Amino acid sequence: MAVPIIGELLQLLLGLAAPAAVCTMFLAGTALRQEGGVTFHTGGNFQKWIVWTAIFLTLPGLLSWFAAQGISVPTQSGSGSGWVSAIQTDFQSFVSGFLLGHIVPITAAFFVLKAALDAAQGHSPIGSIIAAIFMLSISATTQLFQSWNDGSQFAVTDMLVSAWNFLAGHILPEAAGLAIIGAIVNYARHRPVGSLVASAMAFLSISAVWKLIQAWVIS
Repeated sequence: MAVPIIGELLQLLLGLAAPAAVCTMFLAGTALRQEGGVTFHTGGNFQKWIVWTAIFLTLPGLLSWFAAQGISVPTQSGSGSGWVSAIQTDFQSFVSGFLLGHIVPITAAFFVLKAALDAAQGHSPIGSIIAAIFMLSISATTQLFQSWNDGSQFAVTDMLVSAWNFLAGHILPEAAGLAIIGAIVNYARHRPVGSLVASAMAFLSISAVWKLIQAWVIS
């Protein structure tokens, strides 16, 4: 016999999933700055929060995967009772009005301040600038992730694959261009340029290197 409260809790979980994904994206931005800004730790908090973002955005598909494995999953019912709708509305208002409207901009502003302080101490400000840009694009990035949701049982992994393809096809070529600009500036200042040129070549060939590794493993 179905227990009504379980269905209500499931509906609440599904209703809170999208704003919760915005929260995890915010945590990913703070973790990105803590891990360096320009780079991130393998298996670190940035990757963890990005994965959780994908999980929250594809929660219905994930539940359907469990159901396909024979695990009993309560059916999703309507819009839920009054208390469920009230909690959903309050949490969505908190995320859109308080987190995105106030906390995210001020956090990005502090990252810009940190960039200025880093530059004043002779350190690279790029890490803090990248973290600030990531913070200000949380809403757009979350919407981009949602556009990759195909609703299938494997929507989580498909979304992460789409994120990888976007990174390799859009972000890395731009990073390669910035690396070339940095190499030109260093050359004009009579400073080493080899690492920046190598980084630009690596950014532009990352997809080819990945396919080459896959071919080695398959063969």
